[in-house]
Formats: sequence, structure tokens, C-alpha cells
Amino acid sequence: MDVVIADDSVLLREGLRHILERFGHRVVASVGDATELLAAVDARLPDVAVVDVRMPPGFRDEGLRAALRIRTEHPKVAVLVLSQYVERSYALELLESGSGRGVGYLLKNRVGEIEDFLDAVGRVAAGGTAIDPEVVVRLLEDRRDREGIDRLTPRERDVLALMAEGKSNGAIARVLVVSEAAVLKHVGNIFAKLLLDPSDEEHRRVAAVLRYLRDGGG
Repeated sequence: MDVVIADDSVLLREGLRHILERFGHRVVASVGDATELLAAVDARLPDVAVVDVRMPPGFRDEGLRAALRIRTEHPKVAVLVLSQYVERSYALELLESGSGRGVGYLLKNRVGEIEDFLDAVGRVAAGGTAIDPEVVVRLLEDRRDREGIDRLTPRERDVLALMAEGKSNGAIARVLVVSEAAVLKHVGNIFAKLLLDPSDEEHRRVAAVLRYLRDGGG
């Protein structure tokens, strides 16, 4: 697939380029600020843009705002955001953009886990979602007083966090060391508690995650 990388750190850009090209992807542009990112996406229309949140000139949320603009202007371009922190102000807006299709938010320490990083890139390129479990936890911290979050058991929250990563029921079962039947039961309970239709196959897992993050399950 074609990838655009945007990060102010030359070392990280080159590291990401090496990883992606080593596994057969094409890095069609590697840039250091949000303006160059937008220009590169306009010109190359990659399959995926891998974007740092904080970039010049302000080193605040320029990358995240550029990612939102890409999602609006080029909805077929998937976006994987990398950050050292959870930028709550725009994170939910980003994750909800495009109905949750083709978007991801990973903390930078996840890049060192090459298989996880490549899996996230491939998943968002295919129209899926990849949300770092630590991001899920942080986004939910301010919502613990909401009625909905109290309706989910600790195990259901574990399942939901793994759903946010895009894991299948079988993969969730392996991580939690439970049967796939048990995972199916937890997923059904999550849908019921979040008032989501479990018969709606298309993106119901993403819908559950986004509903939970946005409304605290209420």
C-alpha cells in the first residue's frame, strides 16, 4: 500500500519508513509538518497517512487537526495517528469521523512493537479501526460518573477495549484466556447495555466502541 508519514522527528520518520518498506509497503512521502502533510496527501492520495499529533509550528495539535481535515477532504484515505499522549480535545472527533472506518490512534510506544504497528496500519487501510487500549482507558476516565459505564462489568470493559483494537472474538478469547463462547456472551451483553442492535452486522463493534467513548454508555 502507499503510505505518507508525517512526524517532526527525522529519526522516527526514517524508522517508520524502514519498517514499512521492509514489509513491502511504499512510502510515497515523508514530511515534517502539517502543511507538508496536507500537500502530500492532496498530491499522492495514499492508502494511509501515519500522522504525529504534535508538529510544527506550535507543537500542540497541528497533526491531529490536519488528520481531521484529511478525513473530511479525502474520506478514502485512512489515517493512523501516533502520539505520546492522548489529546482528548480532538481524539473522539477523529475516531468518530467517517463512521469509525479507516482510522486509528496509537501511542508512540506501540510503534516499537512492530507486529502491532503493522497490523494497525493494515487494519485502518482496510477500513477498520485500531485504537490503543490505553487511549480507550484515558478517554473513559472522565466518564466514570456516567450511568452507562457502571452497567459494564470489568470483564466487559476488557472485551470492549480489545474490540477497540479491532481484535476478532477468537483473538479476544486468546488474550483473555477464555472460550470464544464466553466472548460472544460478553459482546452480546455490551450491545444490550449500550442499546445497540446486535443483529446489525456492519461495524456494530466499532459502533459499540464509539458509543461508549462518546456517551459513556448512556
